[in-house]
Amino acid sequence: MQRVVLDTNVLIAAAFRPASRSATLVREIREGRVGLVWDEPTRRESETLLRRIPPISWRDVSDLFRDEDRFPGSVDQRGFESVPDPDDRKFAALAAAAGATLVSLDAHLLEAGLGDRPRVVRPDVVLEEAR
Repeated sequence: MQRVVLDTNVLIAAAFRPASRSATLVREIREGRVGLVWDEPTRRESETLLRRIPPISWRDVSDLFRDEDRFPGSVDQRGFESVPDPDDRKFAALAAAAGATLVSLDAHLLEAGLGDRPRVVRPDVVLEEAR
């Protein structure tokens, strides 16, 4: 099973566009066909941002953050200075530490030049690979 770290923008896109590739990926995670890797800093950022957008409910996605999928190891953000937004570095560092794919819609993150450490892709790439 492919394991992913979701940038918060994927959750936001899924909430606003239920027919989008982001929403399809969220359903794949919910149904257990793709695994979500998370840690407390990434979950907290997702919750904080989703609670700030009134039409979106954190309760609609909180079930994705299952205890058994929480990354238990340490995450070091050093070495991710090429990621322009410091808030995105925690997602890249988690994906690298967990050996997971980072899924994002953020062009700056997609083009940060991280190579395969971690691999950063759009939701459609993960969906294609999950077939």
